Amino acid sequence: MSTDEICFMTAVEQAGRIRRRELSAREVMEAHLAQIERVNPQVNAIVTLVPERALAAADAADAALARGEAMGPLHGLPIAHKDLVPTKGIRTTWGSPLYRDHVPDQNALIVERLQQAGALTMGKTNVPEFGAGSQTFNPVFGATLNPYDTTKTCGGSSGGAAVALACGMQPIADGSDTGGSLRNPASFCNVVGFRPSPGRVPAYPRAVAWFPISVQGPMARTVQDVALMLSAIAGPDPRSPIAIAESGTKFATPLERDFRGTRIAWSPDLGGSFPVDPRVTDAIREQLPVFADLGCQVEEAAPDFRDADEAFKAWRAWAFELQYGELVKAHRDQIKETVVWNVEQGARLTGPQLGRAEVKRTALYHRVRQFMETYEFLLLPVSQVPPFDVGQEYVTEINGVAMETYIDWMKSCYYITVTGLPAISVPCGFTPEGLPVGLQIVGRHQDDLGVLQLAYAFQQATETWKRRPPLVA
Repeated sequence: MSTDEICFMTAVEQAGRIRRRELSAREVMEAHLAQIERVNPQVNAIVTLVPERALAAADAADAALARGEAMGPLHGLPIAHKDLVPTKGIRTTWGSPLYRDHVPDQNALIVERLQQAGALTMGKTNVPEFGAGSQTFNPVFGATLNPYDTTKTCGGSSGGAAVALACGMQPIADGSDTGGSLRNPASFCNVVGFRPSPGRVPAYPRAVAWFPISVQGPMARTVQDVALMLSAIAGPDPRSPIAIAESGTKFATPLERDFRGTRIAWSPDLGGSFPVDPRVTDAIREQLPVFADLGCQVEEAAPDFRDADEAFKAWRAWAFELQYGELVKAHRDQIKETVVWNVEQGARLTGPQLGRAEVKRTALYHRVRQFMETYEFLLLPVSQVPPFDVGQEYVTEINGVAMETYIDWMKSCYYITVTGLPAISVPCGFTPEGLPVGLQIVGRHQDDLGVLQLAYAFQQATETWKRRPPLVA
């Protein structure tokens, strides 16, 4: 079987063939390492590679299978982890010169779970410095390029992960999401990125264990592959006090569902909350009839999202100051300007300001909850713009409207973050220039499975995910 055939199989099929011994874990690993060698120099997605370690792990996986040992759901699947999560014995830089040679002595919980499920670590994927901003570049490794047009950004902060998936360099990927870091690069690279409910995927280590805004989650080329990975990384853990008690095994069930009569709200801009490039809305509108074909009742409507901006920016600034405040004091000249700005925003916050922001966030949650008693799902753009020039740090205006900060162009994602609702980016279409556009599907409180089911139905009807980047077409 050719490298191309192996690397562009779904993760579900790869795992099944390994279990049935139709493919060895070593063959799968060798194919992906060959794809990385061929394609990665053109896009810079994988920034640390440990091929000898990966091949040894593949041989061990094959030996375990030959002995008849119990196999995890991800047995033999290669994976490169996001360079924001600690990996024991493998360089983890956070995209910062301060950590250029940092090698952790423990794995993050998500890495631990992936390995326990049989995934084989082969390296790390590129990120923005400290994960700040939805554009993947840093002074350690440089920029990651969009494989659909290498003059454009791949988004971020899970940008290296998304590009590695789109180019067949890995079948699954872990990511994280505060203001859209699982969803935006998925949209920009025609792959799937799922922001699960807070606590669905427990996170550790974490300075503030109850932090409600940032989550970790799965990425892949298809919804069923995302669900497979989620089945391995979801579930309770005492190291995360907000962990949801349900086992991840519920996500290993078939995703087929009858959607006849399901009421869905569609909003291009959440009631005029933000500007959106018309190329994005045009691509999504073209596919909206698919939901009617599935039997859904689609209406244009949106809940009241006032105060979402204030609540998100307060929590984000507080988190930046908490995580990087001391670093900025000691190494200000070696840290990205936007990170310094965000830290300083956090340092100026007062307790009463955070308290008021949380009161407003609570009111917003209940407005959205009541809205979604009528509508089971909310559809909207993932990103307000298509992929932009890779030399541009962030979007400064949309449709003539100036952006106040380096993150304002991501309101379509971070307004949803504030609600705590599960949300997915699923491939939807392309701009006239051939740039990917994702559709964001938002579900009710902790209805992660429902979001996956609707995304799967949409994916099966459109098959947009099958359009490969020109680099690997």
